[in-house]
Amino acid sequence: MTDTSSAITAGVSAADTPYIDATRRWVERAVVGLNLCPFARAPFIQGKIRYAVSHARDTDALLDDLCGELQSLAAVNADECETTLLIHPHVLGDFLDYNDFLDVADTAVETLKLDGVLQVASFHPHYQFADTAPDDVENATNRSPWPTLHLLREASVERAADAMSDPDEIYRRNIETLRKLGRAGWDALDVGVPE
Repeated sequence: MTDTSSAITAGVSAADTPYIDATRRWVERAVVGLNLCPFARAPFIQGKIRYAVSHARDTDALLDDLCGELQSLAAVNADECETTLLIHPHVLGDFLDYNDFLDVADTAVETLKLDGVLQVASFHPHYQFADTAPDDVENATNRSPWPTLHLLREASVERAADAMSDPDEIYRRNIETLRKLGRAGWDALDVGVPE
């Protein structure tokens, strides 16, 4: 499906294509393909995911881009754009620095008075859950090709959670799926950073 909505394509340039293509492949093959997020299928199929690329080289510039994307998503109807993936390949490559920035992202949501409206989820090529080793396959549930901030509508998250008997089951099912898949199976998906 080709994205035609101006809310989806605004500000996207030809230079952004490699980052967007890799991220779309990850969403298609891992997030949707392995059903790691059951809420992602519909927006993906309907073409309602905005893939935005930040060219920020420091956290101040990334914060500016994040605030702009938060405001844009809040201003557009969900029928036009359901969610935004803000890909930032040039900043916060270190996972611990990225993890620290998530507090800044949450503060931005509050400062813009969007708490209860939007939230930010996290994906990173080196994502690591507490109490796991860096190479544990379970970490792949949140591993994207590039550092990425996922902007979600609270109402959509709540609707999806209400439709499930046990939302925590997603995490448990994902861990089981990835353990069965194994490292070789994950690598075969070819959803990492392109060479």
